Amino acid sequence: MNRSTFRIAAAPAALLLTFSLAACGAANEGASTGPTTPAGGDTATGDTQAPAEEELSGSIAGAGASSQGAAMEAWKASFESMHGGVTVSYDPVGSSGGREQFLTGGTVFGGSDAYLKDEEVETAKTRCEGGEVIELPAYISPIAIAFNVEGVDKLQLSPETLAKIFTQEIKTWNDPAIAADNPDATLPDAAIAPVNRSDGSGTTKNFTDYLSAAAPDVWTHGAVDDWPVAGGTGGQGTSGVVDAIGRTAGAIGYADASQIGDLKTVEVKVGDSFVGPDPEAAAKIIDASPRVEGRGEFDFAVDIDRETQEAGVYPVVLAAYTMACTKYADANDAKLVKAFLSYIVSEEGQQVAQQNAGSAPISQTFRDNAMKAIEAIETE
Repeated sequence: MNRSTFRIAAAPAALLLTFSLAACGAANEGASTGPTTPAGGDTATGDTQAPAEEELSGSIAGAGASSQGAAMEAWKASFESMHGGVTVSYDPVGSSGGREQFLTGGTVFGGSDAYLKDEEVETAKTRCEGGEVIELPAYISPIAIAFNVEGVDKLQLSPETLAKIFTQEIKTWNDPAIAADNPDATLPDAAIAPVNRSDGSGTTKNFTDYLSAAAPDVWTHGAVDDWPVAGGTGGQGTSGVVDAIGRTAGAIGYADASQIGDLKTVEVKVGDSFVGPDPEAAAKIIDASPRVEGRGEFDFAVDIDRETQEAGVYPVVLAAYTMACTKYADANDAKLVKAFLSYIVSEEGQQVAQQNAGSAPISQTFRDNAMKAIEAIETE
């Protein structure tokens, strides 16, 4: 199985800040990327909330993946509006920088598109004052495969066909393999124009991780940050890819689902059906994926099951982790981290992230497991 690279009380609606989708697009151009394995659950429907009665004050700092930068900005703004004496900062330095700062004690929480390596987990035991490290994939972003083909409004593709398109083995839209996936479509005899990121990104890493896992006989390049196939059209950042798809006849490319605007999207084959990049289907992948073996009770790192055959699950996602400790040297740090993480994974917090960053709210099943970890944070 491939290692994946991968939001307390309700705030008044007036306090929920809406950030521009353009900011989200920039934020999503980041670095690459439970006690019982969660079973499938519905998208956030519960009422888990962190304590709102206690007076909180002080400041906490985090750093890490820029993929969840827009969500973090929304989370901290809403959290601070609820707790006037609290300041939260988050530096989107990238996943590796976030892990390094967290493990060396430079920050009290971190963000990463990849879960901690085994050796980093060992380092975390010291950083966490003898307590346990917490890893929560609390930010889930579906990656859409968007296309621009005249006369085609719906497109279904199996992983193998999709991989052949992006390796450029399939060159025209009326290719028999595409026709087999779309028996009711009228496909034009037109050239396919594949579009990819021209810069290294977590989006590319997760998309190629999907291709590598779901179509390994076709996609032999592995999971990589930099696009490995020459000859396509490169777009700088998410906005560059989206723009290239929109203005190029016959184009197909991949981008954060929240940024594709009016572009049409591919439904990928999962089991015996085809699934599109809607938030609920994307969130289900966390519940459908196994936890990483050999981790602590409160470490919810998962190996995303890109090969899942479970109905209604969309496997082309980026999952970003929030990292914390169950034990801190400073009791107030522990208290603030506990409250902030509780807000992040709460139904309200997940809605704030969806509204401002286009993410997929976690399921109630995962929320319940996440709260077990957060409640273990020692505040005395």
